[in-house]
Amino acid sequence: MTAVLFTGLTVAVFLTSLLSGIFGMAGGLILLWILLFLMPVATAIAVHGMVQVVSNGSRAWFSRKYVDLKILGVLCAGLVTAATLLLLVDYRPSLIVISIVIGLMPVLVWLPVKKMELDASKPLHAYVCGIISGGLAIGVGVSGPIIDIFFIRTAMDRRTVVATKAAVQFLTHGTKVAFYWQAALTLSTEGWLAVAAAVPIAILGTRAGNGILQRITDANFRSWTRWIVTAIGAVYFVRGIIQLA
Repeated sequence: MTAVLFTGLTVAVFLTSLLSGIFGMAGGLILLWILLFLMPVATAIAVHGMVQVVSNGSRAWFSRKYVDLKILGVLCAGLVTAATLLLLVDYRPSLIVISIVIGLMPVLVWLPVKKMELDASKPLHAYVCGIISGGLAIGVGVSGPIIDIFFIRTAMDRRTVVATKAAVQFLTHGTKVAFYWQAALTLSTEGWLAVAAAVPIAILGTRAGNGILQRITDANFRSWTRWIVTAIGAVYFVRGIIQLA
């Protein structure tokens, strides 16, 4: 990894952590897109998980008083179920599948969620959310838009939404790293140095984003989240179609 790529990656980590610190998502989508250009698929997912463990963990810590522990516990039960199933089928990731699936994910944030009555505060809904989001996080690397449809249009305060999502994504990304640990071991020395450098940078970006979060309104938070994720998804989808063609 050259000095230019190293610098570019660390800047990308800061900016994507800043974005995630504000909206609780989107930053991870962009970071994975960058990593997929630099590394093999499984390795990119593992490295993405390492950075996101720090980013989401620090975000959950900064907003820890807003985390809903009841919802978190049920979501984690779903995550364990998903990870177990993927281990049993010996799942292996594909770049084309990842690009197309992530590209289609933003459609979910435009669904009439209120009519579907999805609500993470309901145990069954939270469990289903945990299974689907956990399976996607391990299967394609990200799951933010899925988690979002169970949170974004609820009556919960934006800080509770971001904090609880950060906590479950911290655990989800940790599970993802464990799942792809063998791929992570193929990283070069420069790659490990880049990951090590990304850790404090991710915390700084998250901290800065958390400060902005406290100053924006709930209405702007929900509106901007949908548009940003949609734009990122469009880029992924086009890339997947080009690869398929």
